[in-house]
Parts: sequence; C-alpha cells; structure tokens
Amino acid sequence: MTTTLDQTIEQKQHTWLTSITSNQTFWVVIAVILACIFLSFATESFATSKNLYNITRNVTFVAIIALGMTLVIITGGIDLSVGSVLCLCSMVLAVTMNAGYSLEIGILASLGTAIIVGLFNGILIAYLGFPPFVVTLGMLSLARSLAMVASNNTVVFQFGPDHDLLLALGGGAWLFGIANPVLYMIALALLTGFVLRWTRFGRHVFAIGGNEHAATLTGVPVRPIKVAVYVISALSAGIAGIIQTGWLGAVTTNIGAGMELQVIAAAVIGGANLAGGVGTAFGALVGAALIEVIRNSLGLLGINAFWQGTFIGGAIILAVLFDRIRNLRQSQ
Repeated sequence: MTTTLDQTIEQKQHTWLTSITSNQTFWVVIAVILACIFLSFATESFATSKNLYNITRNVTFVAIIALGMTLVIITGGIDLSVGSVLCLCSMVLAVTMNAGYSLEIGILASLGTAIIVGLFNGILIAYLGFPPFVVTLGMLSLARSLAMVASNNTVVFQFGPDHDLLLALGGGAWLFGIANPVLYMIALALLTGFVLRWTRFGRHVFAIGGNEHAATLTGVPVRPIKVAVYVISALSAGIAGIIQTGWLGAVTTNIGAGMELQVIAAAVIGGANLAGGVGTAFGALVGAALIEVIRNSLGLLGINAFWQGTFIGGAIILAVLFDRIRNLRQSQ
C-alpha cells in the first residue's frame, strides 16, 4: 500500500506531538506556567517586578547545582554532598579573601577545593567501587566539618580589599537589569546542554547510565567519566557557593544546609531518572523553577512555610510516578 504525502506529514505530526506530551519536562513547564498565572490573579505581589526579580535570582543557586547533579544522576549515581560542598567552597573563598588575598585568588582556592572534593568522591566510587550514596553521605558531614574548622565556626562578612567586587559579582545586575546569578545560570545551562547533546563526553555519560556493562564493552572510559561527573557536580556547587557568597555578603557554616534535597528534587522533577540514562539541562532549570515558585507562593498565599517540604516531596513522587507510567506504556 502506497503512503501519501498527507499521511506521511500527519504521521510525523502525530509522532512529534506524542513525544512532546510524553515528555515529563513539558508537563513541568506547563505546571510552572499555570502556577504563575494562578498566583498572578490570586495575589497582588507575585507579578511585581521586585518579586519576579527575586524568584529568578533565588532559583539560580539550586539550578546551577542541579545542572551538575543531572550529569551524576544520568550515570546512575547520586551526590548527597553538594550542600556541604557549597558551604566549604563559600567558606574557603571568604577566609581567603578575609586574609587579604584578591578575588581571583579566592575564587581559584574555592574552585580548587571543589575539584579536590569531586576527585575524592569520584575515585572512591569509580575505582574503589564504593557506593555513591555512602561516599557522598560521608562527604556531606566531612565538608561541613572542614568549613567549621576553616572559620572556627564564626560568621565571615569581611572580604578584604576586593569586598565590593565580590558583592557586585553575586548581587549586581550588569546586563539589562538582569541579576548576575541568572546570567551565570543561563550560560552554564547552555554549556551543559551543549556538552550532553553534542559531545562525545555527553554520549558517554548517557551510555554509562543506560547500560554500564555494555558501555565498558564498547570502549567507553567508564571510570574516568564517572570521576569527571563528580568533579563537575562539586564544581557546580563551588560556583553556586561563590555566587551566593557575593549575594548574601556573609558566610555562615549553615549555608547550603539541606540544599542537596532541593537539588536532587529539581533534577528528578525536571525529568532525570534516578535509575540513570535520562536527564537534560533544561529539565534541571525547569525543576528548580517549580520548586522556587512553590516556595515563593507559600508566603504570598499565607500558607505556613513548614508545608514546603510536603509540596516538594509530593512533586518528586508525582515525577517518579509519571516516569513509571510512561515506562509501562512503552513496554506494552
């Protein structure tokens, strides 16, 4: 039977529509849009320029770390240490600059710390076969303890000769009035998306998460790639820590506490599969956006902030349920 041109076009449109509507990220985007529309009518302050500015700025810290976390999750791993790594890197930056060193030296010291942490996690997991959950859970405690030691568990709010430059880096709005952290987030998301979609490294990351044994047999350097994704995860936490330090203007040893749960939630809600093999940079941003809209809406609607965990936990469960239903339909 000969297929007509109209039938071919209709089939392609149907396939495209099916792929879009079966995509978890698509429905999360719809949820964010609907929530924003509802809150714009339900409250007087949600759609104000000041509140939208705060939302876009606040979402960046979770979103940036979620980009690195997405790579880890795609390989089938997990990183529970990112909140504490953010704290450690922030404190290293603060202490270094407080001692009189320049912003550049402080940033290098902070990112160098993140790389060391990432290498430590990655080598134990990839080469020594330690479970990612155990290694990163241990690092969660270790990194925050080191931050306390570095600062003697005190608040650091003086950053030496480059104090104002650091505050401008994290709290300024250099381009079209857009908060600097948003610009950094967009740049890092584009870079992550490019790496995952168009590079050999990205293909290897997906291959490891899809089937690690098969990836090994086909010549994928599994162990170095695994180390690399944990280094990237730690670096993303370090970058977020630098930006957040400049935004807050002070560092305490409580900074980043519990953040790992929000980051993992953002990645999972955005479509990353904890079993590995699935995830996108855009999904990480969308997941982080939904979490921030939920957090912001609770205060505006007069709902007790203690409900935040309930809503975020429910969103995670719904995301996993959506993925399970999709997999069941594909297997039939």
